[in-house]
Amino acid sequence: MTVPEVRGKRYYVQQWVDLFTYNFAYIGSRATGNDAGNYLIAGPNWKGETPPGTKKLFRSETDIVMTLTRTALDGPDDVAAVKAVQADMQLAPLSSYLKTAAPPAAAPVVFPPYDVAKGRSHDFIGYLNFLLQFTQPPDASEVDLMKRFRSIGIGPGLPFDAQSLPPATLAAIDDGVKDAQAALAEKAKVTLSSNGLFGSRAEMKNDYLTRAIAAEKGLYGNSLVEAWYGGYVGDGSKLSSVHFAPGQLPPAKFFWSMTLYTLPDRFLYANDLKRYSIGDRTKGLKRDADGGLTLYIGHESPGADKESNWLPAPQGRYSAVGRVYGPSEEAMNGTWKLPPLTPVANAK
Repeated sequence: MTVPEVRGKRYYVQQWVDLFTYNFAYIGSRATGNDAGNYLIAGPNWKGETPPGTKKLFRSETDIVMTLTRTALDGPDDVAAVKAVQADMQLAPLSSYLKTAAPPAAAPVVFPPYDVAKGRSHDFIGYLNFLLQFTQPPDASEVDLMKRFRSIGIGPGLPFDAQSLPPATLAAIDDGVKDAQAALAEKAKVTLSSNGLFGSRAEMKNDYLTRAIAAEKGLYGNSLVEAWYGGYVGDGSKLSSVHFAPGQLPPAKFFWSMTLYTLPDRFLYANDLKRYSIGDRTKGLKRDADGGLTLYIGHESPGADKESNWLPAPQGRYSAVGRVYGPSEEAMNGTWKLPPLTPVANAK
């Protein structure tokens, strides 16, 4: 992976995620800085020397990885500059970078069609076995676990036929599925923040229940050191406010924002202002007389004098998600918290 020099204070991040949903690598303003550089992303079975001029080798536990790249945009006039930065980010095979002969092409991967009902029954094992092909060899902490799994038909590339299992084994698997679903439902009730749900294997270890909740709450979320998440669920038919007292704005090294999504579909809300988020990069925000900041969220305008601080919402339920990129220690340890969402008195 080749990244250009990202000039000025522009924030960018490349989050690299493996099939286990571990964030195994970060390239960007926080992790590696804004200088140009070459980085090597390698799978678990790659053997070779790290090429000269490579700043760092990042090794994934799985053969399939994904990346999410975020590049800060400072308004419509900045679009061309952001495109130029992104155009200079180049992901290329190692052979292309070294100008050597390419290895034989990998066999095409044909993913099985996904069926929701199967995914929530014992037939999920078929999907699991398919994906386990790309996760070999297993981590040392899971070798014994994989041996146990094999006794009930779980293993990389194994065909899964529930009807071929002894009835007692199948019944035990079905009971396990039900127990897991019940445990997830209980965990979901008390998991009110996504902070601490995402990270590397070293950070998350083998806490499978927490990682399952992470996938349910917000698959591919950032590690806490990169971004802090919080927010509200509200009703846009009632104007509400979020008041930051003086000195209590979100503590961000890079930037903070509040983005509004419709519920239950979680889409951005179309509005005449074309304002989908509000934060420290929003031009024209007005501070309170004491230096604090009050934001307004609702379907109806809070009034012409407050529209600079207004985040339009639908008339029904919405989710407003706060993000702090480069959070302070106070944000990460919970000392700093978002203020409450408060109904505005005498609002229409």
